[in-house]
This record gives sequence, C-alpha cells and structure tokens, in this order.
Amino acid sequence: MNRRVPPRAPLREASLETLRTARVWYLGGEGPGEPAEIWYLLHRYGERADRFLGRFRPLASPDRLLVAPEGLSRFYLARGGKGRHSTGDRVGASWMTRLARDAEIRDYVRYLGLVARQTEEGRRGEEPVRTVLGFSQGVHTAARWVCLGGLRTRRLILWGASLPEDLPDGAVGRLAATRLILVRGREDHLRRPDAEEAEERWLGRAGIDWTVRTHEGGHEIVPSLLQAVAGDAGP
Repeated sequence: MNRRVPPRAPLREASLETLRTARVWYLGGEGPGEPAEIWYLLHRYGERADRFLGRFRPLASPDRLLVAPEGLSRFYLARGGKGRHSTGDRVGASWMTRLARDAEIRDYVRYLGLVARQTEEGRRGEEPVRTVLGFSQGVHTAARWVCLGGLRTRRLILWGASLPEDLPDGAVGRLAATRLILVRGREDHLRRPDAEEAEERWLGRAGIDWTVRTHEGGHEIVPSLLQAVAGDAGP
C-alpha cells in the first residue's frame, strides 16, 4: 500500500529579546573629582575589549576615563582559521554580522546606551566632554550609535573605515552636532578609495564638516597620531 508523503512544512522564524551579560573595561578617571572627559572606544572585528583598551593606555589620566565595551558575540579565533579550536586559541568578539542585522544593530545601540548611562550614573557636576572612537568594524557601530542613540558627543573619531552607507533618517543632524574626524592609514590594506570618495561626497552634500587625519601605517592604531588627536580638543 502506498502512503502519501505529507508536503514539507515551511519553517517559521520567530525572534525574542533576551538578557545578555556583557563585558565592559575601564581605564583612568580615578581622580578626586568626576572625570571631565569620557572616551567610549569600540573595537574591531575579532578583538577583545581589554586588548583594545590597552592600546589607549597613554591617554588615560585621572581626569579622562576610557571605556571599552565588548561586542556581544564572542568566538574562538582558531589557528589558521580551520579545524577545531583548542584551549590555547584566543577569543575575539564581533559587533554584528549580516544575519538578522537590523536586530543586531538595535541590540548594540541599546547596549551601548546602557553602558553610557551606567558609566555616568550619579554624576553631580557638569556634563562630561564625550568622545566616541570606532576602529575598523567599530566605525559602523560608533556611527550608528551616535545617529540612533541619544548620546551627545563632542567628537566622533572613525579610524580605519568609512561611514556606513545605510545611515538612518536624522543622521545629518546628529553628525553635524559633533566634530567628525576620519583617520586613514596610507598603507592600510583594507582602505577603499571608492568608499572614501562616496563618504566625502555625502558629507559635502549634507553640509557636514569633517577633518581627515592620515598616518603612514596600516590597519592599526598609531600612538603618535592618537595623542595628537586627543590633544586637539577642537570647538
């Protein structure tokens, strides 16, 4: 007797919000009063926040607090990129992937807002001078946070990548209210001149002022330029 095979039922996708335990690292800002400056530092793909924060140690001071949140997705950096990971393999973090990207953007914007609120909770003095710096993958994260979140920042430093092409409505106003600094390495193998040209055309049409700072290195944080940018407080 032949039996009819039932048609394959379609898969149904659902989403839900869940709590995550995130890691945030701090350096500096341990003076007798509240730190006048707060820097929020967003790492690149595959990096841990503590390792990233270590690159900024020369900037830390009693009056300047450095804050490095870590991306919510962590994974093993297997040697050679193949095979099973081992106990000696390093762990890296990521801000997002292309899968469920809109939800991941909402998640990290909400998460970074929480980091800022908890960091600055209980302040009694003047509002701090805030700088948001994103490096590599952290550039898109930083730009979206400034545009989508409610954080008021004096400077937005985008190091080693260009603005995302899908900035939301209202981005012009948020970017115009901050000092935008674009940092590029002359030997950076990830540089995309076409993306840089498109970025500058968009900024010009939008009437947003920006500054380009270059260094002779590659895809890296260069301490000398970092110190120069930190010392250039701007308006």
